[in-house]
Amino acid sequence: MSIKMDRQEILDSIRANIQDKNMRKHMLATEAIMRALAKRFGEDEDEWGLTGLLHDIDVELVEDEPNSHSKLGADIAQELGANEAMAYAILCHNEAHGVPRQTELDKALFCADPLSGLITAAALIRPDKLTGLTTKSVMKRFHEKRFAAGVNREQVTKCQEIGLELEEFITLGTEAMKSIASELEL
Repeated sequence: MSIKMDRQEILDSIRANIQDKNMRKHMLATEAIMRALAKRFGEDEDEWGLTGLLHDIDVELVEDEPNSHSKLGADIAQELGANEAMAYAILCHNEAHGVPRQTELDKALFCADPLSGLITAAALIRPDKLTGLTTKSVMKRFHEKRFAAGVNREQVTKCQEIGLELEEFITLGTEAMKSIASELEL
């Protein structure tokens, strides 16, 4: 299934809805990880990537009601041309709604979302940022609970639900983010 969405239109909408530069970078990082996952599993790279790009489009719009995060996002995504599967994945990436993750897309977005934060944090403490970041270094930081304390490690380990071991998932995510390091300013 080929997705007919305009990435530039999505980026324009993100710029209009998300003022926080770091949140926009997080969305780009999640897109890169999701594209890499789609390639790994033979899925539609645009569908998976754009789902990752759009997943937090409503986060600043619902700041006063964080429990409604991703409901509005799923609607905005559909207005921008996302299909039902994409909108559903966006909706269920927020556990507050109690919506079960059913498809590989749903499960991939759920674990890719916090992984981008962990990798970013690991890159930020290095003088060479993403360039020299290794899986071993990220794995070491993964086990340090105080490091990137906001990253839900249990959520990252859900990568096993899509058939990836943690180390393999971290490698895939790190390499994906390295491929867009200049966009991420890392």
